Amino acid sequence: MRVILPALASLSLLAACSGSPKNEAPPRVTTPITVKSAPSQIAVPVTAKLDSLTAALERDIPRKLWSIDKPGQTCVASKGIDLGIATVKTPRIKCRIVGTVTRGKLRLSGSGQTIRAAIPLHAVLHAENIGGIIAQETATADAMAHAVIHLDLDKNWTPHGTVDLKYDWTDAPHAEILGQRIDFTSQADAKLKPVIARLERDLPKELRKLGIRQKVQEGWASAFTVLSLNRENPPVWLRVKPTALHYGGYDVDGRTMRLRLGMEAVTESFVGNKPDAPEPTPLPSMTPMQNKAGRVAFVIPVVASYKELEPVLMKALTKRAAQPIDVPGIGPVVASFKRVTIYGTKNGRMAVGVNFAAHPQGKARETAKGTVWLTAKPMNKQNSRVVRFQDLSISGTTDVTGGDLILDLANAPGITEFIASSLEQNFQDDFNDLLKKVERAIAAKREGQFTIRADIDSIQTGTISATGQGLFLPTRIEGTARISLQ
Repeated sequence: MRVILPALASLSLLAACSGSPKNEAPPRVTTPITVKSAPSQIAVPVTAKLDSLTAALERDIPRKLWSIDKPGQTCVASKGIDLGIATVKTPRIKCRIVGTVTRGKLRLSGSGQTIRAAIPLHAVLHAENIGGIIAQETATADAMAHAVIHLDLDKNWTPHGTVDLKYDWTDAPHAEILGQRIDFTSQADAKLKPVIARLERDLPKELRKLGIRQKVQEGWASAFTVLSLNRENPPVWLRVKPTALHYGGYDVDGRTMRLRLGMEAVTESFVGNKPDAPEPTPLPSMTPMQNKAGRVAFVIPVVASYKELEPVLMKALTKRAAQPIDVPGIGPVVASFKRVTIYGTKNGRMAVGVNFAAHPQGKARETAKGTVWLTAKPMNKQNSRVVRFQDLSISGTTDVTGGDLILDLANAPGITEFIASSLEQNFQDDFNDLLKKVERAIAAKREGQFTIRADIDSIQTGTISATGQGLFLPTRIEGTARISLQ
């Protein structure tokens, strides 16, 4: 991957040496790039299907809710009849009342933060041996029980809730006996009320069968992961280490319930070999969500390889060698550039070694040769991709033969300006290409069961520095992010 390559906008003249430079190259540093971690709060929408709750209720609530068998009941009350000369009463007619109430298939649905359970009820009642006159009369009735459930989670991520359960007769139980309507509602209500009370008591327990805590646990453990942001040149990795988990309520849409969770995490970036995934910690206690979840921040280690700078400078110097270089006190000098070496050195500086041979024009070739080493401090403004080098100086020479001609040539007017102009490049397009790679990488990055989706909405570049791995420009990216489990 070609990432940001610094544009050396302008170099000051080589500082005059106080005394002779050291006969050695600047020390090479190998310290790896360290990237500051960034806090994030990632949205974690955990989804639970209400089908499991429906199945649990279907399994645990019996089809036959209750039965009744009451002999010696008054089916037809005594009634006074005015005969004109006297009033007589008809006898009470006794009977035996038997019956059952069964339930139909449960239906669960919901919207917002309300889960609704519809429980159809069907009653069949018989009045038998009615006063020895009628063998049996049958009454049927239907009712609908409605349970309104509101869910909550305790600190252990275990669901509990409140249930408000009511029922209404859509066809009250009654029968026509000897021309009179006999209402069995009171007998049915007496048996149905304890059934309703039991459902109100048991429904909150059934909420545990949604498996919410298990789903939250799986989401928490899977979030301890390492994601690839760039495969090569160089490999870049994002490590996610959750630190806390917050609960912000839920939404129900039909038969699907979505928990709104916010996961606080530390996001770390690495260059090079893939780091080990962090060891998952136990699921933390539930805490209420204070702020809206979904903000992610991480620092991308944008690195310019020194190896990419070397051929750029070498090509320019080779072209420049086609014309003699005027050296004060010597005259025209013919130079032949052999090799360019660039790497990071101590104190955050970059070392540039130029190996060449030179001789005064008209004299024997290659009367002097060797490597001159320069060091400089990379500098840039905040959020700027233009990089300049300050405090440029000759730090040493190696393998020099033929006197001071090599140093005189390095100090010749215009040489440093030429080196600077040779390295000047506009890498904004490369920077844009990098961001597109990152956007694609985090748009839907999956690692095992864990998938993170993010959208970038803020980018800031920091201060460049010379490291052992290259010129490092920290780039902080912020955006919205959410994770999900497959």
